[in-house]
Amino acid sequence: MRGSVMEAANAEERVVPMRLQRFLARAGVASRRGAENLMTAGRVRVNGEVVRELGSRVDPRVDVVSVDGHEVALGEEPVYLMLHKPAGYLCTMRDPRGRRTVAELVPLDEYPGLFCVGRLDKDTTGLLLFTTDGTTAQRLLHPSYEKEKRYVALLDGVLSRQAKRALEGGVELDDGPAAPARVRVLGAAEARGIPFAVHEAPKGAEAVELTIHEGRKHQVKRMFKAVGREVLALHREALGPLELSNLPEGKWRELTPDEVASLRAL
Repeated sequence: MRGSVMEAANAEERVVPMRLQRFLARAGVASRRGAENLMTAGRVRVNGEVVRELGSRVDPRVDVVSVDGHEVALGEEPVYLMLHKPAGYLCTMRDPRGRRTVAELVPLDEYPGLFCVGRLDKDTTGLLLFTTDGTTAQRLLHPSYEKEKRYVALLDGVLSRQAKRALEGGVELDDGPAAPARVRVLGAAEARGIPFAVHEAPKGAEAVELTIHEGRKHQVKRMFKAVGREVLALHREALGPLELSNLPEGKWRELTPDEVASLRAL
């Protein structure tokens, strides 16, 4: 958790160039199409020089951009987006060993200072939140806010009634007891709709929905292990008020105003 907050601070200090038309749109000058028209008309200058080439990039923290002689700057409104994380990507914005990271899947060129809030394991899929708002990120990461996280786990066998009751009551982990969870065993029809390939699972595997409000390392996997089950695949469907819904794997979208308001309300 502490590493995520520090990474947020480092991300906010990082300088990332962005497309000029995107800069103009975010500054409230015009829509992206309108910004392109301004550029091709020769009305946009960067550091005093007219820029007509679409796709030109600027550094918002260094370059001076003007339209019709008037300097423009980015607004202060932070950015929020969700990603449907695929398996195989590390939840970090850069990796010194050159491994694949979620930074490859989100538009860093368009949103300078973007960083992921919290983490998912490399092999875990599902909803991952990104923002440029460090204050909201720190609040979301703080355990006192107790935001719910809903997962679907593919288990190596049937979850017994006794194991289900244990999870609902709060199982003992090596770093202390886990808080009570909500548990729901998914039927065959529901299981077909989850993102990992249930039809390729070993015989007897079962899909279980688990809702928790803590955020300890590998917590879901450790909770199931505590009741005698191994997690074969794990997917996060919801984070607080945010639902992944039909967002395709590997794709991102900006949060709606209502979603942003619900996050801040936490």
